[in-house]
Amino acid sequence: MLIKNARIVTRDEDFVGTVRVEDGLIAEIAPGNTSAREAVDWDGDYLLPGFVELHTDNIEKHLAPRPGVLWNHEAAIIVHDAQVAAAGITTVFDALGVGSRPEDGVRGRELQVRCAQSIGKFAARGLLRADHLLHLRCEVGTTDVVEVFDSLSSHPLFRLASVMDHTPGQRQWQDHEKWRRYQERHGKWSDEHANKILVELAEHQARYAAKHRADIVARCKHLNISLASHDDTLVEHVEEAARDGIALAEFPTTLDAARAARAHGIATIMGAPNVVRGGSHSGNVSALELAHEGLLDILSSDYVPSSLLIAVFDLVAKAGWSLPRAVATVSWAPAHAAGLADRGAVATGLRADFVRVASADGLHVPRETYREGRRVS
Repeated sequence: MLIKNARIVTRDEDFVGTVRVEDGLIAEIAPGNTSAREAVDWDGDYLLPGFVELHTDNIEKHLAPRPGVLWNHEAAIIVHDAQVAAAGITTVFDALGVGSRPEDGVRGRELQVRCAQSIGKFAARGLLRADHLLHLRCEVGTTDVVEVFDSLSSHPLFRLASVMDHTPGQRQWQDHEKWRRYQERHGKWSDEHANKILVELAEHQARYAAKHRADIVARCKHLNISLASHDDTLVEHVEEAARDGIALAEFPTTLDAARAARAHGIATIMGAPNVVRGGSHSGNVSALELAHEGLLDILSSDYVPSSLLIAVFDLVAKAGWSLPRAVATVSWAPAHAAGLADRGAVATGLRADFVRVASADGLHVPRETYREGRRVS
C-alpha cells in the first residue's frame, strides 16, 4: 500500500508526504508527493500513529448498559473492540479488576475472569480489530486478589499490572461522602448499609493491603511484568512505589505526587477525559496543569475511547505543545512504557499501525484505522 498527500506526524515533526507499507510494516516515509498510479490520495488528512491505550475500563459500560442490567460478556467485548478501533486505538490494554469487594457488580471475580478468557479466545481466532492485551488491576485490600492474580498470570495476553487501594479515607477517596455518592450513582444506600461496607473495607485493608501489595509486586518482578501504582496522593505513596520498582504512576491526584514521580523517574499517566473536560471529575489535579508543568507523560482514555484524539489537539491548543509531542502521549510513550518496541510511531521498520484523521471546523474525526497495514475500522 502506498499513501500520498498525507500530513504525517512522526516523533519529531509533521509534514505532507508519502508512506509505503509492505508486509504489515512501514517500509518508507518521504516528504513531498508521488506520481505513482497506485498511491491512495489522503487529501491532506493527518496520518497519526495508532494509539496505545494502557488503561481502559470502557468494556464495563457494555457489560452493564443500564443499572441492574448485565449484558452477554462476549457480545460486550466485540462492541468494545469496535469502539476502540473506531477511535484510532490499535493496541488496547483491557483493564480487568482483580480482587473481590462488596458491591462489585461488573467487577466481580467470575465475570472478570470470563472476560479475560474470551478476549484471549477472540484474539487467537483473529476476531478482534485492535490488538488486545491484559492489564490486571489488583485491588490489594481484598481477600482473594493474589489467588485471582495467580489464576490469570499465565494468560498469554497479560502484559501490565497495577496495585491499587480504593479503600475510603485515603488516596482518591479521602472524603467518605464523595465515595458514598459515587457508590450510590445507581441507587441510594441506607446509612446502616454504608457504615457496614465502610467497616468491612477498613478491616480488609488493615488485614490484607500491605501483604498483598508486596505479593503482587514480587510476582510481577518474577514474571517481568510492567507495574503501575494508582491514585498516588502523597509523596510517601510515590516513595513507596519507587521502592517497589514501579515504573508508571496512574492518575496521581495531586501536583506534589506528580512532581515526586518525575523526581523518581516514574512516568505519569493521566486521563484524557481530564484534559478534555478541563479538570478531574472527582476533584483531583488537572491534567492540563501537569502538562503546563511538564509533568505529563502518557494519556489514557480511561472511560471514553474517543477522548484520546480530542486530548491530543487540546494539548496543542491549550498547553502550547507541539503536535508530535502531544501525539507521543498516546502512542510512543505508552508503547515504550509497556515494552512494546515494535509500535508507537510512524517510523520505518515499525508496525504499520496508524489512523487517518480529518479536520473540519476544529473537529478532528478518525476516518480510518489500520493495524499492521490492514484496515480495521
